[in-house]
Amino acid sequence: MEKVTMGNLTDPPYAVEEAVNRLRVNVGFWGSDVRKVMVGSSMPNEGKSFVTMQLWRQMALAGMKSILVDMDLRKSTIVEKYGIAPEKGKLTKGTSHYLSGTAEIPEVVCRTDMKDGDILPNVENVVNAAILLEGKRLEELLRKLGEEYRYVFLDIPPMELVSDGERIGNLCDGAVLVVRGG
Repeated sequence: MEKVTMGNLTDPPYAVEEAVNRLRVNVGFWGSDVRKVMVGSSMPNEGKSFVTMQLWRQMALAGMKSILVDMDLRKSTIVEKYGIAPEKGKLTKGTSHYLSGTAEIPEVVCRTDMKDGDILPNVENVVNAAILLEGKRLEELLRKLGEEYRYVFLDIPPMELVSDGERIGNLCDGAVLVVRGG
């Protein structure tokens, strides 16, 4: 398992942090059977990746072993946006590599500086995401991560653009819909 740093993961303003904390508490009320949580939005740029990242971060900091899985296989920007970089070299394998069968879980899950927070980034976008999502490896991935982590947060692509969220949501225990205000 590779160790990564997250150069652009900063503390949000107080009001935002409190709103995410409220969300964290509410997710906790869903019960112990809810482990795999999909976070999505209907359109791009509504803040779903930001909310996913902050919710995952707060859960990990609260001592709940959590992993963030980047499921935006077509147009992921998490690695770049949050400055995710390995201690040595360059990230070479991620979500799409696991789903395609060219990597295994220990090769794609990364440790962060948070004791209870791991991340599975997507480091290579693909055009055939639907084919990867239809395979048994997605079910296997979520089952194994759900056994190892208290929370598995899945950052999915916007639901208005592609049908990926429907397939992913079918394998999750809960969902958070992020909607831009105004």
